[in-house]
This record gives sequence, structure tokens and C-alpha cells, in this order.
Amino acid sequence: MSKFELKLPKMGESVAEATIISWLKQIGDTVELDEAIVEIATDKVDSEVPSEVEGVLKEILFQVDDIIKVGETIAIIETNEPLESDQIIEKDVTQDETLQIPTVESVKKESDKVIEMMNNLSSPSGKFYSPLVKNIAKKEDISIAELESILGSGKDQRVTKNDILTYIKNKGVTGKVEQTVELVSKTSIAAPKVEQVPVSVSGQDEIIEMTRMGKLVAKYMINSVQTSAHVQSFIEVDVTNIVNWRNRIKDAFYKRESEKITFTPIFMEAIAKALKDFPMINISVDGDKIIKRKDINLGMAAALADGNLIVPVIKKADLLSLVGMTKTVNDLARRARTGELNPDDIQGGTYTVTNVGSFGSIMGTPIINQPQVAILALGAIRKMPSVIETSEGDFIGIRHKMIISHSYDHRVVNGALGGMFIKKVADYLEAWDVNASF
Repeated sequence: MSKFELKLPKMGESVAEATIISWLKQIGDTVELDEAIVEIATDKVDSEVPSEVEGVLKEILFQVDDIIKVGETIAIIETNEPLESDQIIEKDVTQDETLQIPTVESVKKESDKVIEMMNNLSSPSGKFYSPLVKNIAKKEDISIAELESILGSGKDQRVTKNDILTYIKNKGVTGKVEQTVELVSKTSIAAPKVEQVPVSVSGQDEIIEMTRMGKLVAKYMINSVQTSAHVQSFIEVDVTNIVNWRNRIKDAFYKRESEKITFTPIFMEAIAKALKDFPMINISVDGDKIIKRKDINLGMAAALADGNLIVPVIKKADLLSLVGMTKTVNDLARRARTGELNPDDIQGGTYTVTNVGSFGSIMGTPIINQPQVAILALGAIRKMPSVIETSEGDFIGIRHKMIISHSYDHRVVNGALGGMFIKKVADYLEAWDVNASF
């Protein structure tokens, strides 16, 4: 018999830790090769950790809601197969080895360590804080009293790593606000007191607990609005040529590629081209520095079954052909619906696109996906009466039109740049060749 250490695997670039959601196997259960053992969650993606061996689950080293780092051992599996030396953690004591009997002094030291650890993980109110959160608080000189003032997004309002990092990031802004309030209080003008109105609940009202994903999305949205100066530009686009072209080739496209072609990959191709023309839209802000992104990685907002949104990323979108774009879009959309996305699929986005038209909306004012500086919303395609200019004069005709909305961060993107960008997107779409091949 040998014991195998099941470790938290690397889950993608910049993903260093995860939270345990649930154990799919219990101690004593038989485990098959590649069978899922535990369900975990990063900031946006839930996934499962499979077993690398066959055997019996002997130990569970972390509990639900614990935060674990990549490479940490999360469980022990007993297997009949001999393992490599670096995987064997059980060793029989030979006659040449002596058992180390703990002394009273060593027991006392271990006891003191346990007491110290427990003190470090809890507060006077009894609220639990993970070692990682406590370590960050210590480095940033955040007291226990200050830590307890942070509203957590974890289970039972537990403060997560992201919660404390967001608090630290906004602390400087809060300090400036406090100084302003203090200055106002010293003048003769009294600042109006704003009281929070309590929510009234009747006996017939239903109270629904927000999901973990819902809490995270809510926090991200508030953080984005507080960080970026949101402004919008809108433009109407005639997509008649695209509609007619797709209707003409969609059956042949499916027959050749075994993929359905929607409007999304066509729009994504035009947006990628426009970002190449206007690289100062494809940027991020880090403090007082602007990071100009080399790759054009398009985030594609997709709806989940529970109503929440997730944003899988089309990597290096400007290098994809229309066929390649179609296959990538379809694959990401399918895996988003079935919960099969992995952490790498949602990392590295530089610009985001959301299709509000899929819900019947003609336009929207989306919130920027931080740390990006802009996001584009695609409205519904509608048949509309339109003035058509010809060499023989103007006349009224029926055209397929849509409105695209561009939200951008006015700290770094002015109205001229924001407007020229969506005008370029519209130009690419309206210039579509109805006779083009694929």
C-alpha cells in the first residue's frame, strides 16, 4: 500500500488559489482514475479536481470554504500501485530507526503554536479570517477592528483575499473623503446626514440568498463604477449586407465546417480590426500608468443557466479567420452553458463585447470589465424604414439595422477616440461584401 498526495493543480495563468466548494468523495470511498474528487472555485470559474490514481480516499486535509494554494496537498489517496519516490509519503519504521517520543517541552511548544494560530485566525467577535487574509492585513498595518469593518463576499460574509485587496486599493480614496468631511465639519455649513433606510420585509415576501457568483459580480460592478468615469457613445449600423450574406451561405457553411455561423463571429472580426486601428482602446490602467496591450483578446459575455454572466476570452482574435473565429465563439459559448470552462478561458481579456440584443434590447450601457477601459454592447437587429441614397435620387426602403453602444473610461479615452472607434466598427460592418466567400 502506498499513499498518494492529491495536490491542487495549476489552473491557469495568474490563478494562484481556489476555494473548496464541496467534496464529491468522502473518506473511505473508492476512487477511480480521472474521477472528480472535489469541486473548487476561483474568482469566476467553478471546476473539479480529478484523481490521478485509483484507490481509496483516506484523508481530507481541507474543509468546505477553505482557501488553498496551487501545489498544496488537499487529500490523501491510498493505492495498491507502487508510486514514484516523490509521491510516497508513508514509510515503515525499520529496526535501525528509532521512534521520536515527544517531550513535555516539545508538546508545550506545539500547543503554543496551535493557540497562536487560533488567535491569528479569529477576532474578538469570533469572525473567522484565513491565514492569507491575516497576512495581508498585517503587511498593510490593518488592525483587527479595521478588518472587521470590511464586508466580505464569502460564505457568512467571510472576508476573502479579493475583499481585502479591494479595501486596500480604495483606502487612499476613503482617506481623502474623510479629510474633506473633516474640513467641512469645521466650517459653519453642516453636511446633511444620510441615513440608511432599513428594508421592510412582510410575511409574504420571499428572501433569496445571493449566489456566490452573484455576490462576486455585484462587487465587481460596484468596483468598476467607482473606478472608471463611464461615458457612452452610440451609433446606428446598417447590417443588411451581413444579414443577406449569412442567409445565403449558412447552410453551405454548416455542411462544410459542421458549425453554425451566427452574427457574433462576424461582429467580433470587425471589432478586432477596429482595435488594431485604434490601439489606445486596447489598454489597461494601472494606477497612473497606461498598459498598451500587444494582443487583442476579446471577452465575450455569455449568460449562465442561473442568470449570471461569465466572460470567456477569444485569444489573439485579430489573427483568426472568420471560420476560426466562428469555431472559437461556438466552443466558448457551448462550454460556458455547460459549465465546462477552465480558468484559462476567462483570463487575459483586453476588450469586452456583450450582446444585449439577444434579450431583445435595442441598446445598452454596459459596465466596463476592469482593468479594461472599454466595452461594446450589440443591440438587436431590426427591420427599419431607411432613406437610401442612389445616383437616381433618394428613396425609402426596408433595411436591417442595429445600434451599438460603446462605454469607455473617460480618464484615458476621450469622446473623440471613443466615437471614432465605434464609427470604424460600423464602417467595417457596413462595407461587408455580400458576394464574399468563406
